[in-house]
Amino acid sequence: QIDDLAEVDYSLSGLPAVFQPFIDLDIKGVVFPAGNYTDSPYVAASFTIPDQSDSMLYLAFSEYFFQTSSFAYYTAGAFNMTIGEETCSYFNINTEIFSSIIPEVAKYSVTPYPVMLKLMSTEIPIISLQQDSFTVEIQGSVEVMAILPDSTTRSLFTLDIAANTSISLNIFDQKLMGSLCLNRIQFSLAHSNVGSFEVLLLENILSYILQTEVIPSANAKLSKGFPLP
Repeated sequence: QIDDLAEVDYSLSGLPAVFQPFIDLDIKGVVFPAGNYTDSPYVAASFTIPDQSDSMLYLAFSEYFFQTSSFAYYTAGAFNMTIGEETCSYFNINTEIFSSIIPEVAKYSVTPYPVMLKLMSTEIPIISLQQDSFTVEIQGSVEVMAILPDSTTRSLFTLDIAANTSISLNIFDQKLMGSLCLNRIQFSLAHSNVGSFEVLLLENILSYILQTEVIPSANAKLSKGFPLP
């Protein structure tokens, strides 16, 4: 059990290979949604570790392990979150912030309404392992909604999101831990109930919210780590 959303299964994919100076263990690691061992859409490919002899133990992970992690957490809804006035740490999100950029928003009320942001991953995040880099491409959307006095919500607009992130890994206390960094992000207008507007003008606000709310939340989860075999 990794957490409430996912579990990991480690199993030998073949007999241990015993040589005079070392032993090779081929382990297949699969991450799946908690309580739902489903087949992954990915295929594990064999790989070899470069010959080295400076340490007692060498541990290597392939893209397959991280791809199954991405699939499991996407299936469990881990990439979806809601940000509201009560959860935003640095400033109050309300319609006043957007009304200076989108005049139609100001027509809702003289008094600013609280705003809620619903973020959703629309595709399984794409994992890419290269030499000295680990990147994750995320496709998603953010729906911006005003919270009315009667506690109902009214959708203002929805933006599509394309984000490129990188992850740095380390091993501590027999766990594989990660730290996420946002490299770049693009927004495009998917739907609007407040007329057309220049999305570029919102990028600084939304990028700031992602950097101060979403990334720290993701890193808090990554810091709990994956148990190693």
